[in-house]
Amino acid sequence: MEWNSLDSMAILVFFVLLPVMFLLSTLVHFKVSCSKLPYPPGPKGFPLIGNTSMMGHLNHKSLAELGKRYGGIVHLHIGKLHMVSVTTPEIARQVLQVQDNIFSDRPVNGAIKYLTYGRSDMVFANYGPFLRQMRKLCVVKLFSRKREESWSAVREEVDSTIETVLRQTGSSVNVGQLAFIHSMNVTFRAAFGLSDAKADGNKDYFISILQEYSELLGALNLADFFPWLNWIDPQGLSTRLVKARKSIDGFIDTIIDDHIEKHNSNGGAVDKDMVDELLAFYGEDDKKNVVHDGVKVSVSLSRDNIKGIIMDVMFGGVETVASTIEWVMAQLLHSPDDLRKVEEELNEVIGLNRRVQETDLNNLTYLKCCIKETLRLHPPVPLLLHENSQETEVAGYTIPSRSRIMINTYAICRSKDAWADADTLPFGSGRRSCPGMQLGIYELELTLAHLLHCFSWNLPNGMEPSDMNMNDMPGLTAPREVRLVAVPSTRLNGPVL
Repeated sequence: MEWNSLDSMAILVFFVLLPVMFLLSTLVHFKVSCSKLPYPPGPKGFPLIGNTSMMGHLNHKSLAELGKRYGGIVHLHIGKLHMVSVTTPEIARQVLQVQDNIFSDRPVNGAIKYLTYGRSDMVFANYGPFLRQMRKLCVVKLFSRKREESWSAVREEVDSTIETVLRQTGSSVNVGQLAFIHSMNVTFRAAFGLSDAKADGNKDYFISILQEYSELLGALNLADFFPWLNWIDPQGLSTRLVKARKSIDGFIDTIIDDHIEKHNSNGGAVDKDMVDELLAFYGEDDKKNVVHDGVKVSVSLSRDNIKGIIMDVMFGGVETVASTIEWVMAQLLHSPDDLRKVEEELNEVIGLNRRVQETDLNNLTYLKCCIKETLRLHPPVPLLLHENSQETEVAGYTIPSRSRIMINTYAICRSKDAWADADTLPFGSGRRSCPGMQLGIYELELTLAHLLHCFSWNLPNGMEPSDMNMNDMPGLTAPREVRLVAVPSTRLNGPVL
């Protein structure tokens, strides 16, 4: 009788209680679902894996096409992660301005966490007291117009770049590589106090490492969406991550150690660069307070914080500016009429008997327009990544908490409704805007003005503008698919240098 009683109880639980509990759970879920707004529209996915089959196509151009098909906001679901793509200025304004207090976090994946020393940097840190103090530090000390060292580094490296081009007049010049080395030297001089970015004697080494970082930070890793795949590493990204960080770790450690030794040996009396400014806040415990121009900055930086911020500057201060310089030159060579108008403006404002001076830049209206138009067509970061700290509503749709939000600056800047703001959106907006924007624009304008005033540029080997490859490569940034090569010849009547 006891066994029969147990069997009867099991049958009751299995066939009666479990179905009732399942039904009640379904009704509760249905009631909650009905009380909320729906998710944004998007392509249907498969059970469990969602839209995983689309992972290889989630770049700025493919997402722009999805936006045209489904509307300005598109929902995707890959594994456990909700992803939302925004492709219209109205909805982007809701995310970046109206609700920027909710959308100010950054999404993180395995690659970002590893390469940024556990999110110890500034770019991928979640919004909070640390990020607010670091932005204040950047604005009032590191990238301030009053910090002459940063701006003089641009002028000195422009002279060096012009000298490099002068030695190659009449020959084919790899403009992409030239721009990359120029921007790298500016960053290394201004930020690290190094007059030569070679460090180990090979500039190509740093170019390849920075490009590898860009690819890894922008890569979509299956293990991020399906954590049980971590031990398999199906795409081989883990090996690349370890190799990439090891390649740059030693260099960053050497920079920090050299600055600490220099400070100690000189009793603190040194010409301060960015690393020196960061080391003033170095300490694992109490916050360090520094007042600059009446602004108090209170923060404590660990060694990993300083390493992460150095990595931010190396990446953000080099590749984005270099890529834009190359794209501006490519667009002008692709449109000879615009190149002619830029040269005519340079002739009228400056003449052919002297070089460009900093005071000339405000009068180079057409060149500034060409730079803004290039930033509109080829934003340095085509997808701005954000994450919402809580569930919210945007444009009549529910956005689940901790969704990955992709603001498609590529699509938005090509919308006629956003043309008025297209020159600022590529640098971000709101609480996550780029603190080094003014220095970056200054480097762009001064470098391009000198390259275009000192030299005439032509395509090599009789190539026609229509033959140029104007495609970009998808990733965290969108550099040219094929490096720009052009032939310079001197324009000025007198000496170039």
